[in-house]
Amino acid sequence: MSTLQWEKRLLDVTGAGDPDSLRKIREEEQIRLRANLSSSPVIELVGDLNELHDFLIGKALKLAEIEMARLGHGAPPVPYAYLLFGSGGRREQTFSSDQDSGLIYNDPQNEAEALAYENYFQTLAQIAVGYLIDIGYPPCEGNVIASNPEWCLPISAWERKLDAWFEEPTWENVRYLLIVADGRLVGGDKELGARWNNRFYRDFLGTPVIARRMMENTLRHKVLVGVFGQLLTERYGELAGSLDIKYGAYIPMVNVFRLLAVHAGLKETSTIGRIRALEKAEILSPREAKESVEAFELILKLRLKAVTKDENGQWVGTGVLPVADLKREWKVPLKKALKLGRKLQRQVEKEMRYRFGGR
Repeated sequence: MSTLQWEKRLLDVTGAGDPDSLRKIREEEQIRLRANLSSSPVIELVGDLNELHDFLIGKALKLAEIEMARLGHGAPPVPYAYLLFGSGGRREQTFSSDQDSGLIYNDPQNEAEALAYENYFQTLAQIAVGYLIDIGYPPCEGNVIASNPEWCLPISAWERKLDAWFEEPTWENVRYLLIVADGRLVGGDKELGARWNNRFYRDFLGTPVIARRMMENTLRHKVLVGVFGQLLTERYGELAGSLDIKYGAYIPMVNVFRLLAVHAGLKETSTIGRIRALEKAEILSPREAKESVEAFELILKLRLKAVTKDENGQWVGTGVLPVADLKREWKVPLKKALKLGRKLQRQVEKEMRYRFGGR
């Protein structure tokens, strides 16, 4: 598709008047992008796909604001920011990604405003999340979503929540910190989003021990390559003989580069962006960065290949790829990518334990 055609398609999103229209546009574009998966550079395709997701989510927010006005709630009483986490925050959503989101709004000045703002933004979030479900984005199974009151808060409450997670780095709190480390503004007030982001990095850089806690949490996912360089497939059940691309390749790489980037105070959220920022900061050598980008590009392609449609025509991301679907020319590069992932995991573990102690 030409640039002009793509821009027209995004204008179609802007002009859509309801979730059903947005779902139709999404479906048509995803079918087109999926058909181009083998012929297009994967970084370009993932970029287009995530730009589409951003436009659809942004439009859903606008439709939710319109619905709030129609219901008599008026316009947003104060500025707010809508955040994406997970693969959305990393600009790495597939054809079937779910909703991981949060909402921030300006602080109220008194109790009456506090109640009014809370009612408005929780209702807005519920409508927006409902519209996004209609468009084809299922809610996060872990309830990390803007319609959950714990993830829809005024900025001061958000800052207290971040502070508390850092002060008490339990396994669960560290898991939340890893989630918000990928947070990215997708709609609303940029200053609010920046203030929230700055608080995270202020707390992180002021709590050195958190890096080791994050390491312990993130390195539990091991890459699916054996000591002799063989690919480790699922051994039992209906998935026997398949490769767990999501948890055996994609997530380990995401985790390593997130940890390195956050520890260095680098605010990029996409994995490719983090690799390039780490190279610029001279934390990765040019060769390491080049190998890492090449490895991650292949993993992104295989991750998209692991998305199928079920009997109802719904996009389903199993994260698992049958070995029969793994082209011969991908096997050697995949083994190389996974060996690099295992090497980086060991390097990060060694460095973090040297700096912050632990077994």
